[in-house]
Amino acid sequence: MHITVNEELKAYIDPLTPDEHAALERSLLAEGCRDALVLWGDVLVDGHNRYGICQKHGIAFQTLQSTLFSSLEDVHLWMIDQHLGRRSVSDFQRGVLALRQREILAARRLQAAAQADAVPRVDEAGAPPDAGAPASAPQRQSRDDIARLARLSSNQVVLIEKIQRQARPEVVAAVKSGAISINAAAAVATLPEQEQLDAALGGKQELQQAARRVRDTRKKARSEVALAQEPDSVDALRARIAVLEAENAGLRAELAARAA
Repeated sequence: MHITVNEELKAYIDPLTPDEHAALERSLLAEGCRDALVLWGDVLVDGHNRYGICQKHGIAFQTLQSTLFSSLEDVHLWMIDQHLGRRSVSDFQRGVLALRQREILAARRLQAAAQADAVPRVDEAGAPPDAGAPASAPQRQSRDDIARLARLSSNQVVLIEKIQRQARPEVVAAVKSGAISINAAAAVATLPEQEQLDAALGGKQELQQAARRVRDTRKKARSEVALAQEPDSVDALRARIAVLEAENAGLRAELAARAA
């Protein structure tokens, strides 16, 4: 039987650790593949790790056709939902999954709107209804919606979007593996591509140092801006002090005159 492994779908699956893979391999060799692999048509939906091991060792397996899906997009959304619910998925990966879900739903919304515009619609009285997206069109997700779905803060979602837009693949791989944090990866992503690559090739410590340099540069820049704005406020403060000192001197003179 021909089975297609869709690389986009496979990308949703966190790779097993060497120990986890070895344990699964031992189990399949000893007991066979007891659980059926789930397919949609010839596309493998669930059981990628088992399928790879079965192919390697010639282990027989059963398949089950899913009736849940009507399109490959449905498969994507199902896999995203499955992985968003798993505790083992990292914060970064949950953010990536939630953002991917937004992309799919946005594309569906545009497609639904285009179809609605192409097909004339009339109400029961024969008159066209009010303009607008059809009621069945998916609603647009805000950044707060994505944050809640991924169990992240809105700021973390912003940083993940920045990483996806600006970071080199090597930096993305580092944050995926947990070598650096989301904050650090977002900082490194602001560097020129060659500097990102050099930092990534230098390993975890070099990436962390690069992120620290970016933060220090930003902090210095903010300090310089504050200093540039400070003279006016300092002059105003000095003028106010001079006024107060003059007032105090006047009061002291008045008290001395009364005492005399």
